[in-house]
Amino acid sequence: MPVNRAKIAEKYFNCSDRERAAFEAGIKLGTIYHQFIGTPISRVNVALLEKTIAEGTKIQPFVEDAEVRISREELKRKKGEFDYVSLSGNMLTVRLLVEYKDVRVSAGMKFIKEINYPLMYMDKIGKA
Repeated sequence: MPVNRAKIAEKYFNCSDRERAAFEAGIKLGTIYHQFIGTPISRVNVALLEKTIAEGTKIQPFVEDAEVRISREELKRKKGEFDYVSLSGNMLTVRLLVEYKDVRVSAGMKFIKEINYPLMYMDKIGKA
């Protein structure tokens, strides 16, 4: 008989399904930010890194979809053959769809110039 890991993990969450769905979205966005900031990128590998981040996120529990965009503006700064740019928060735009039980969360991350910060946010939460 296969182990129901979701059911086992559920015992550790003292919250509503809505709160759990929001938690899952936040954890995924934080993971993307902290795992990939500092990654060396150039025009040669930027599309591959976008795909890698998105596909790696999609295999995590409760993630229905993920889309990652890296701004190409910063890549224009490269000055020579051995120069590269490190991924930073102001370059990332992420869209994420998380479903937990009957709750769906649409969340994202993007750099907000007015506050000079890569803001993680939920723009929609409701029934799946």
